[in-house]
Amino acid sequence: MTADTQELKNLLLQTSEQYRQLAARHHELDDRLHSLSSKHFLSEPEQIEEITLKKRKLQLKDQMESLLRTYRQDPSA
Repeated sequence: MTADTQELKNLLLQTSEQYRQLAARHHELDDRLHSLSSKHFLSEPEQIEEITLKKRKLQLKDQMESLLRTYRQDPSA
């Protein structure tokens, strides 16, 4: 990740409520995934939850990246 990208992410965390909410939710899902991955054995419901969490995390990341692209194209948006 370039320094410019990190700076832009920090700016959006400070100025965009939507980006901040997406980032917070992404972090929550990441924490849950880490707790699941620390287990030696996952039950079937936990395995399904893990897959669902990973998909949702990717969706959130895509939304965050979309906001970054939009801001790069038009910083006044």
